[in-house]
Amino acid sequence: MNEFRPIDRQQLRKMDKESLIDLIEAMFVRMEALVAEVEHLKERIQTLEDQLAKHSGNSGKPPSSDGLKKPRPQSLRKKSGRKPGGQKGHRGQTLKMVETPDHIEYHSLAFCPHCERDLSEEEGDAYIRRQVFDVPPVQVEVTEHRAEVKVCSHCEQRVQADFPEGVSQPVQYGQRIRAQASYLNSYHFIPMERTVALLGDLYGHAPSPALVPAANEAMHAGIEPALTAIWSALQKEDVVHFDESGLRVAGALQWVHVSSTPLLTYLVSHAKRGREALQAIDILPQFRGRAIHDHWRSYFTFSACEHGLCNAHHLRELQFIVDQYQQSWAEDMKQLLLEIKEAVAEVAPDADSLEPEQRQDFWQRYDDILSEGFTANPPPAKPPPNKRGRKKQSPPKNLLDRLQQHKSQVLAFMDDFNVPFDNNLAERDIRMVKVKQKVSGSFRTQKGADTFCAIRSYISTVRKQGGSVIDAMQQALDGQPFIPVCEPALA
Repeated sequence: MNEFRPIDRQQLRKMDKESLIDLIEAMFVRMEALVAEVEHLKERIQTLEDQLAKHSGNSGKPPSSDGLKKPRPQSLRKKSGRKPGGQKGHRGQTLKMVETPDHIEYHSLAFCPHCERDLSEEEGDAYIRRQVFDVPPVQVEVTEHRAEVKVCSHCEQRVQADFPEGVSQPVQYGQRIRAQASYLNSYHFIPMERTVALLGDLYGHAPSPALVPAANEAMHAGIEPALTAIWSALQKEDVVHFDESGLRVAGALQWVHVSSTPLLTYLVSHAKRGREALQAIDILPQFRGRAIHDHWRSYFTFSACEHGLCNAHHLRELQFIVDQYQQSWAEDMKQLLLEIKEAVAEVAPDADSLEPEQRQDFWQRYDDILSEGFTANPPPAKPPPNKRGRKKQSPPKNLLDRLQQHKSQVLAFMDDFNVPFDNNLAERDIRMVKVKQKVSGSFRTQKGADTFCAIRSYISTVRKQGGSVIDAMQQALDGQPFIPVCEPALA
């Protein structure tokens, strides 16, 4: 835009009326342009300041993104006033003696430590017991299978006996060591080279690194019946948690989707994040319960089910409004949500709902806080007629709109005690995939990502249902995978 040169008073006096009018009009045009530019720059500055102000404590950013300038932890828990450590009545993890040890070693007393008298011929009147828990020495055992060969005296054909099922190669590894290799790699995220090194250190025989992916592929095939059972059961549950997170596969960004309950976990890798992926996974299209999620708009496209929103996300966003915009309504809303959560926790063991008066009071206070927030954050001014699009709203206004539009989903945990306050269950289930990616960097192939998600689904479900992971993995390789208890009432 052209710059105006200063004009002194003498020049103005020499100008005629029409020239002055033209000058004033040009100045007004220039002023409007400058005002618009200032407003645009203010918005950009605010956006950048908002980005800089966000951290894991007031947004959905992971703690790893905080860097060296980690925020001071802001716990949402109230102080209990109790001393640190285990509380009265807490069942500890102390190692205790067993009544029937595997081995007993007797230690005789030959001399009195005080007077050195010979006591070898005297009988003892008691024993003081101490027990040592340890693992016996282990090593790889080689079992040779010999199938007898005979010549039939009737038909003169050369025939042989059958080998046991699974014994198909001249030399191969057994199911137990294959299960352990997959267990170390998929459950504890130990890389392939370190997995075989660990097996070598423990058993005195280090397998080839190729054992690990082969074991994982065999595990994936063995757990298919369990995965089908999990997928089918999730469709019939009353409450299911959903979440998604980025995943690097073959150098490209993909998404891992999780569907979970307290007893079931189902992870799937897909190229898309939104409705296309959810449709392909085919749990939400069949689901008629309540879906708990973090407000990702694609979930709302499935209208046959009810929805519940994660209030842990709301608490972090409200904290951001408090930190960055110093708006009191956000702090009031945060405290109200925590108060409702505490009220539900108090009565939930003995009741299935709050008292009508208390419930009505919470609803009214919720509306009052929203009203206060809208007063502090009026709608943005309409853009000029010649400007297309909608003026960008501030983060406080966006959050207020969501809290008002989805009020019943935000407070679903208050009206139905089966609905959780947050979506932390799904976030915990999906976190393990992120830990794996942090260790390995990324998945080299789609097949590797699919295999890992499948095995993690199986492992997580086994753990949730109180089973032994290593036993369940060995059973899967033996053709008898752990089939989870899949009753809708378990949600």
